[in-house]
Order: sequence, then C-alpha cells, then structure tokens
Amino acid sequence: MSDDAAEKAELTALQAALAAEHAAVYGYGVVGGRIAEARRAEARAAWNAHRAGRDALAREVRDLGGRPVAADAAYALPFPVPDAAAALRLAAQLEQRLAGVYADLVRAATGARRGAAAGALREAAVRAVRWSGRSVAFPGLAERAAEGTGSAGATPSAAASVSP
Repeated sequence: MSDDAAEKAELTALQAALAAEHAAVYGYGVVGGRIAEARRAEARAAWNAHRAGRDALAREVRDLGGRPVAADAAYALPFPVPDAAAALRLAAQLEQRLAGVYADLVRAATGARRGAAAGALREAAVRAVRWSGRSVAFPGLAERAAEGTGSAGATPSAAASVSP
C-alpha cells in the first residue's frame, strides 16, 4: 500500500472512531439517566473517558489534515432503554461496538497511534466486561463475535441528525 493510501486509510479509521465516540457520548447520556444509583459513578467515568477520547481523536484527525466528523444531533438507540437493566445492556453494547471500531483503527494505524488505538480497544473491552459480566475471546473482531460491530451502538436518527 502506498504512503498516500495508508494515510487515507488511517484518516478514514480515525474518522470512524471519532464518529463512534460521538455516539458513545450520546449513549452514555441515556445510560446515566437510567442506570441504578450504585453504578452511576461508573457510567459518569465512562462518559468522561469517551468525551476525552472524542477530543483526542478530533485532534488526531486535524493533525492528519482532515476535518473532524461532527456529532449528530441525536442517535437512534439499538433498543428501548426504559430501565436500569436496559441501560446496562446499552452500556455493554456501546463498548463492544467501540472495540470493533478501535480494532479497525489498530489495523489502519502505525506507530504511537496504533498503540493508542490498541489501548482504547483494551479499555472498551474491559468496560464491556464490567457492564455485561461476560467477555469474548477476541474483543473488537466482528468475524469472531456473534454480534457485529460498528458505530458504537447508536445510529444517527433520520429525523434528528446533522450531516457532517
């Protein structure tokens, strides 16, 4: 792969990770509103981690000469979240899907950026286990998991989204 093609692939993977972090920040807003009091601090810590990850990825995109993808105004959740049990499932799914996006970034990135992506993949996998109580053998690898991965569990709402 040429240097230009590799840089373009890396930028594409960074933008996908940024979009996934935007969705995770939104999703954790929902989780925080429904989660049981005993786990609210954990949800807040995850929300803050994803906000920091989002900001770092936006800087990385700019460093590569790209324009960071904007957050959508709203995201359609993968299922209704009426209670604390559903909030736990949503948090686990957000993290599982983020692991998939970060696995893609690990494949596309090089050097320090690859190391940072691997760290983010590990953190998402650990949070997914904490939320769900179970782990997968190959976190972030859709071809090894029963459930596909993608844009962090929340998809843009057709009625309330903003195009980047």
